Amino acid sequence: MLALEQVEVTIQSAPILRGLSLSAAEGELVGLVGRNGAGKTTTMRTIMGLAKLRAGRVLIEGEDVTGLSAHRRNTLGLGYMPEDRRLVPQLTVDENMELPAWVNPGIDRTATLAFIHELMPELAAMRDRKAMLLSGGQQKMVALGRALMAGTKLLLLDEPFEGVAPALALRLSEVIAALRQERRSVLIAQSELTHSTAFLDRQYVIERGAIIREETGADVAAAG
Repeated sequence: MLALEQVEVTIQSAPILRGLSLSAAEGELVGLVGRNGAGKTTTMRTIMGLAKLRAGRVLIEGEDVTGLSAHRRNTLGLGYMPEDRRLVPQLTVDENMELPAWVNPGIDRTATLAFIHELMPELAAMRDRKAMLLSGGQQKMVALGRALMAGTKLLLLDEPFEGVAPALALRLSEVIAALRQERRSVLIAQSELTHSTAFLDRQYVIERGAIIREETGADVAAAG
């Protein structure tokens, strides 16, 4: 589903990603773990076409999309949940989740919204509430719902558990784990593995913009 091959990204003359390679198969839940500043967010932005490559390739379902704009990549079934959520405060929960469908007519808004409500009934219960009235954890769930609206094939989740109360973090982990049944691939960037050790198939450890090792799900569970 996803492959990065020897990717290099430089921002303001500073090398951020250094020959980074990783992959995620269909239906696979993969972690990208590293300290703050290790290059996790830049990796996500590179996949989405928001960071310019200096070298290397990005492939989606075997197709080289390196030269494809961010707008075009949004039509490939990619969903991105940024660390800072980026909800529109004055829009309702449902309206925030529907945003990708407003710009991509290929998304079945009604069916996908019904799926999100079934997966996360708590969002259906507050569908008409303004985003600015939600707690940080609730906003994370809405951001996940918005990513699901576009991410019919691949989800990129940047620090989904950061700053979230333990009960909501547990709920988020249950929702993400359930996506395996939908055959959606998930790449989760995290500084810590507290809430994902039970469901990751593999993880990559990133340091200074390079993958330093790959670990299996058994390795991750043992470490947790």
